[in-house]
Amino acid sequence: MSFDHLRATYFEECAELLESAYAQLAALAQGREDADTVHALFRAIHSIKGGGGAFGFGRLVGLAHAMETLLDLLRDGTIAFTPELVTLMLRGTDALADLLAAERDGAAAPPGLEAELTEAFLAAAAGTGAPASPAAAPPAAAAACDTGWRLRFRPHPAMFRNANEPLLLVRELRRLGPVTVAADASRLPPLERLEAEDAYIAWTFELTEPAPRDKVEEVFEFVIDDCELEIEPLAAESPVDLVPASPSDIVAPSGERPPPTRPPAEAASPVRAEAAAPSVRVDVSKIDRLVNLVGELVINQAMLLQHASILPADLCPGLINGLETLAQHSRELQEGVMAIRTQPVKSVFARMPRLVRELSAQLGKDVRLVITGEATEIDKTVVEQLADPLTHLLRNALDHGIETPDAREAAGKPRQGTVHLGAEQRSGRIVIELSDDGRGIDRARVLARARERGLVAADAALSEAEIDELIFLPSFSTAATVSAVSGRGVGMDVVRRNIQALGGRITLESRFGQGSRFVLSLPLTLAVLDGLVVAVGSEAYIVPISAIVESLRPHVEDIHAVPGRGNVLALRGAYIPLLPLHARFGVPGAVTDPSCGIVVIVETDHAGRLGLMVDELVGQQQVVVKSIEANYGQIGGVGGATILGDGRVALILDIPGLGAGVPPTTTRTIQPQPALQ
Repeated sequence: MSFDHLRATYFEECAELLESAYAQLAALAQGREDADTVHALFRAIHSIKGGGGAFGFGRLVGLAHAMETLLDLLRDGTIAFTPELVTLMLRGTDALADLLAAERDGAAAPPGLEAELTEAFLAAAAGTGAPASPAAAPPAAAAACDTGWRLRFRPHPAMFRNANEPLLLVRELRRLGPVTVAADASRLPPLERLEAEDAYIAWTFELTEPAPRDKVEEVFEFVIDDCELEIEPLAAESPVDLVPASPSDIVAPSGERPPPTRPPAEAASPVRAEAAAPSVRVDVSKIDRLVNLVGELVINQAMLLQHASILPADLCPGLINGLETLAQHSRELQEGVMAIRTQPVKSVFARMPRLVRELSAQLGKDVRLVITGEATEIDKTVVEQLADPLTHLLRNALDHGIETPDAREAAGKPRQGTVHLGAEQRSGRIVIELSDDGRGIDRARVLARARERGLVAADAALSEAEIDELIFLPSFSTAATVSAVSGRGVGMDVVRRNIQALGGRITLESRFGQGSRFVLSLPLTLAVLDGLVVAVGSEAYIVPISAIVESLRPHVEDIHAVPGRGNVLALRGAYIPLLPLHARFGVPGAVTDPSCGIVVIVETDHAGRLGLMVDELVGQQQVVVKSIEANYGQIGGVGGATILGDGRVALILDIPGLGAGVPPTTTRTIQPQPALQ
């Protein structure tokens, strides 16, 4: 394995470790100061430091070690967590992330980035009044215990399967001085239940010469997640059951020696790790190729099933049954492969607390970010493109939504504002909500600014929903001055464009003085979708099931011609614009009379509900999405293409794109004109 590959793997692992560290800090900020949370935070920082030392990242190691210094005192209960210490830990973790990014990108981190924080951590540890701990000393001055160390090493059952060998640890430990050892075989099961690959024996080691504690910890650096390890200074007396260590003494038969007596828990310094689920790192390009191959398999299976359906049922019943079973297995295989591509939105959500902290300090506001549903899974491609829209929405919420503490107090609100970021799955889509309890949208100001810039006619009468849509116009901003945070009108239009590019939609709800709520609805995956196949003339189109509200054959008396708007369908008190697909795409030979065809009503972002005029409904089908833009070019109203079971290419409709140029659905009274005869 090359050095570059090892380096890349380290940075990937550090990204996960930073996510874990931020998650534990969020729990601590909410008052959940249990031992597991503190240990998990310690392990994350410790692992980042260990790998950084192997690659010579001195600045990163120095900061991480200073953080460990304080964490070790917090972990053993010498001092307690306070909001100030949590804030300091957050700043330290942010600095670690910056140093890692600089090393990964080959750029020099700003001089002194970590110096002040390193001093702050060491000062916080030294200011506790507790004696300096060997683990708390900086690397250059790591203290040694006068009498040596006692180590209690209890491996997890899976340690051997992770290619770790206790004998090698003993050899490394013996380089620091004479070592004695006692084996604890109390966990050894009867022979018939013994698993050859599991670790059962625990050991107590005594290093009888002074050595720096950090050198002792380095021996167990790479097994720390596969064991429970306790390190304490060695008392003057030693247990009588300890004998000099030799390779033959590492595994002792059950019952040969009594298990060592464990000291009180407060005398030890435990380092515990939660058992992690086994995982394998796979290059994304390999997964993408697998997805493509499974997609081709599904297309060919659909073709075979289509051809077999032409045969008489009694001609070859075994073939028909086999193909139906193949179709079921193919779908399960496709769902399984797509699940490999999914990952929790936590990877994006974890970046947001830092953004909120920095913007809050910059704007002089007190804001609390509440995150829920971060374990919700979504296609990796979608996750990667969520960061920019969410960043824009959060900056908008903090700058325009949340008021200053004094203004909130004057309005009868808590001085601290709250922003909620949540995710959940709903009927085959993922819904992300970002809400705040700020001032909401001042619609009078928005409308006045739009008229001032000529975006809206001076005499135009707009509904609240239409006014809200103005904030998504390019170059629109209500900020009085341009700042580093906002005012240039770049942001909300980008958000909508990016979300629509993912096949999603964004909606806005706001109440002046009470806050705003943005809802992003996105497909779970961009590779496959469930669609309704519709016929228009000799062509077939795919309408995403997630966008369909209902379908019906309209009555003649419900169809009305409206000047300047074409035909509308009167349905339960609302007038829904009709969009004939044959006219939109120039398809000859299609049904032109709405009452003789089918209307599929879909939900769009801008136009509300829209009626698509088609000839007939062919059936529902799961389709593999093929990119049109990458292979041909962008087509308005088309989001991709697929291959049907009969071998024909069918275009997948882009519902937001189709609704972009259509006036919105309205429930206001419209005087319909008689239908043209």
